[in-house]
Amino acid sequence: MKLVAWNVNSIRARHDRVLAFLDREQPDALCLQETKVTDDVFPFDALREVGYHAAAYGQKTYNGVAIISKHEPQNVTIGFDDGEEEDPQARLIAADVNGVRVISGYFPNGKSVGTDKWHYKLAWMKRLRAYLDRLDKNQPIALLGDYNVAPEDERDMANPDKWQGSVLAHEDARAGITALRDWGLMDAVRLVDHGPGPWSWWDYRSLGFQRGDGLRIDHVYVTPLLARRVADAYVDRDERRDTSSQEGGSKPSDHAPVIVILE
Repeated sequence: MKLVAWNVNSIRARHDRVLAFLDREQPDALCLQETKVTDDVFPFDALREVGYHAAAYGQKTYNGVAIISKHEPQNVTIGFDDGEEEDPQARLIAADVNGVRVISGYFPNGKSVGTDKWHYKLAWMKRLRAYLDRLDKNQPIALLGDYNVAPEDERDMANPDKWQGSVLAHEDARAGITALRDWGLMDAVRLVDHGPGPWSWWDYRSLGFQRGDGLRIDHVYVTPLLARRVADAYVDRDERRDTSSQEGGSKPSDHAPVIVILE
């Protein structure tokens, strides 16, 4: 079984790339983040034409998550589904896919430490931990997405000094990731690749990809039942390459897909 996490930074802008990726990689479940479209314009029809089903939870211009899968998603839920006031931002969707509870999450960035968006990020992560507390850690569960956190300095950032203390590497944000692991999730990539890297995000603004200034902020975390089945895990760097100068090419997202193979 092949699971993929990919922040596409607009499904409209990356429509052809997503279809080509599906054709080439044939994932069982592709979890998208930052789709940036409402559900009425999500490309369900185009996906069906290439043999895929989808569940989406969208929002105009911002956020948006989806699960694209070969088997039709079952028991779909959106948001935290906790009876509390719903998060106004479309950041979480879950579904059963071929016997695995698959969760696609787009964690808040936080913008700048100390701001309202930063406090929202920390509160969102605490709410996610409470969401997990209602699940059974002994079941096959995978939480895939853009976590917007690099867990460690040396292994998860090419230039730690540049990012240390930022919203992507602050100790409070990292504590939120630790809480997910304490619940019972394991970092699938680190089961097979002990780093440094692989990087999954490179900043457009500073030519991060060209300079090799990457961070590992996109993750696939799994419960122990799935952790025992992890056969491989890696980042598809080719999807971060700019092919817009080539015939039929296109600009990439600033993120690359994280791929996990389960036996």
